Amino acid sequence: MLDSFFDSLATEAKNLLAMLIIVLLGYFIWRYSLTKEVLALAGTIFLGYLAWKMWIHYIQQDFISGITFVLLEIIPPREVLRSPKAMELFITNALYHWSIKGGKEEYWQGAIWFWFSLEIASVDGQVHFYIRTPSRIKDLIETQMYAQYPQAQVKVVEDYTLAVDEITPQSAWNAWGCEFKLTRPEAYPIKTYIDFGLDKDPKEEYKVDPISPVVEFFGSLRKGEQCWVQIIVTPSKKEYHTHGTWFGHHDWVAESKIQIEKLLLPYTSKRDDPGEHLVKLSRIEVRIPAFLDRAVKAMSAKTSKLGFETGIRVMYLAKKEIYPVGSRTNNSRDIRLIFRQYAAPDVNEFFRINSTQGDAYGGIFTISSKTIMHLANRMLNEYRERAFFHLPLRHHLFSMHTIPWPLSPLFFPAYIHHETYVLNSEELATIWHFPGQILKVPTLERIESKEASPPTNLPT
Repeated sequence: MLDSFFDSLATEAKNLLAMLIIVLLGYFIWRYSLTKEVLALAGTIFLGYLAWKMWIHYIQQDFISGITFVLLEIIPPREVLRSPKAMELFITNALYHWSIKGGKEEYWQGAIWFWFSLEIASVDGQVHFYIRTPSRIKDLIETQMYAQYPQAQVKVVEDYTLAVDEITPQSAWNAWGCEFKLTRPEAYPIKTYIDFGLDKDPKEEYKVDPISPVVEFFGSLRKGEQCWVQIIVTPSKKEYHTHGTWFGHHDWVAESKIQIEKLLLPYTSKRDDPGEHLVKLSRIEVRIPAFLDRAVKAMSAKTSKLGFETGIRVMYLAKKEIYPVGSRTNNSRDIRLIFRQYAAPDVNEFFRINSTQGDAYGGIFTISSKTIMHLANRMLNEYRERAFFHLPLRHHLFSMHTIPWPLSPLFFPAYIHHETYVLNSEELATIWHFPGQILKVPTLERIESKEASPPTNLPT
């Protein structure tokens, strides 16, 4: 009881101190007629802050312009006998490029952490797996992929998105796209391959692979249709404001622990230990109800693996003569369900946002078909740029945050706000890995024969 009393007293003292400082500063400014001087100082500080932000943005964009990206196609082996644990190890070793950057690198050269795009694409029903990576990381991607899947094939290919020129009234294509967010804080994990029992390597006929619905749907597309999904990742450096401090911050692991404490707060009690001490020690007792037991264990397990800041985007494209609704099953509607198998209602799940459709801006009135096509073409360019991190300046100046509804859909449609969140290596390996041979999709390209090392006794 005494600890709680003193904690609350300290919090109130901090609030009163801040109010007292503000009142004293206000009186000082009024008493000595320093309004103009204070406004000039505040304006100088604001302009300096703005100039600093513009400088950081400029040097980062300049650094990014010097990065050469390549697209690698990964052709899986005919027999994938390993569990998604192998893909998790690949993601951990090949894609987590966290490092401490010095002041010169970060504030003069504009150095940023690399980001990667894990992709699955269906072109006329042919299913392909891709990784987009900076060229300097290409060799590492190849060696780590061969380390986990020796029979796979990795090759540099042209960007498949370039086959679709644009989405306009004059072009041959139409498109629908969306992005995905988590319905709850990122401390809550989605359903992973471990929940499906794939970590135990069951017999092939007993496997229930969560990626099978995605590959099966992609393989069912016909000529003139394409469907793409990209999972863009970078090592997580997200920071959260620490409650009770002015400038304190903590990372996603500490935030996850805070979320667990919030979840268990109604079931937590503090009791004083009996004894002869003048200051009694308190002990915490937590009684987790059965219906929260799985959620707490899943949240605790998520922080035991590396976290990646992640953004997910999906697009369906088709020639205009076969795209309109009613000509066949509306694939733009079906694609919304491709991540439903990862939903765990008591923990977390994906939810569709930023769809290129009539209610894109969430207003009472739907936008015109011309504006919808404009948004679809914009999403095509964002997909092609793999844009989630380090966005161009146009995303900041003309976003839905700076241009609110109803102005946002008019004249110059505002840019949507991309949402990113932390997924760990286990979650990423669940939504991007090679399906086993139980999935009989003839349009999924595989290596037909096993490659063997040459014998050591060959003549030189």
